[in-house]
Amino acid sequence: MQPTTIRRRAAVLAAVSTAAVLALAAPASAHVSVQPTQAEQGGYAGVTFRVPNENDSAGTTKLEINLPEDKPLTSVRTRPLAGWTATVEKKPLATPITSHGKQITEAVAKVTWTANPGVRINPGQYEDFEVSMGQLPTDTDKLVFKALQTYDNGDVVRWIDVPGADGKEPEKPAPTLKLVPKGGAAAPAASPAADQAGAKSGTGAADQNLTAAASSSDDKSSDSTARALGIAGLVVGALGVAVGVFGITRGSRRTAN
Repeated sequence: MQPTTIRRRAAVLAAVSTAAVLALAAPASAHVSVQPTQAEQGGYAGVTFRVPNENDSAGTTKLEINLPEDKPLTSVRTRPLAGWTATVEKKPLATPITSHGKQITEAVAKVTWTANPGVRINPGQYEDFEVSMGQLPTDTDKLVFKALQTYDNGDVVRWIDVPGADGKEPEKPAPTLKLVPKGGAAAPAASPAADQAGAKSGTGAADQNLTAAASSSDDKSSDSTARALGIAGLVVGALGVAVGVFGITRGSRRTAN
């Protein structure tokens, strides 16, 4: 085999190896999502909205989470996040509902996090926004949270789409929390009695129950470590291929000489 042909094949193989490394190094799920992915019907849950930055030249400075109006949630509280200001908007209910023996005339419609000056989610990074909410409905198997992600260059990404009849995931899927019958959820939820007691002090036990959702903060380090190790392995593999090709090329040259 001619040295020129070997060099060409080596260049192609190196390019393919590099492309594979870059493809596998990319995040598997680069869209706004809710974690955990399911909770118990009729209970209270701590959830986390994970927001990755997908723009290579701008940073995320605002997140808006719209709650479903047809399944109103009367108790929604945010966990403080350094560098961000959260606001909760409520709307009157067309039909008042009763919760813990008390008539409720309004429900939370939207939660907005706005970055303080100098703060943003940088390219290649993500942030977790934690919320406690309830009482979760018992007459549906999911809650869809339409989200708007705003960048500091003015771009707004609307994560509001739901799967069609074919079941395929849309390009900009809305974060969706699956609801399962009591006893079927993987993640623990706060008890209604505890949340009612906490409401008197203005804090709510559902906030205290955010320990489960707060564990997602620990996931940041473990996810980052696992991803870093995986990328490192891929890079080493690609380098091994390149070294092997280089050895073959040198061997061929010696044979030719």
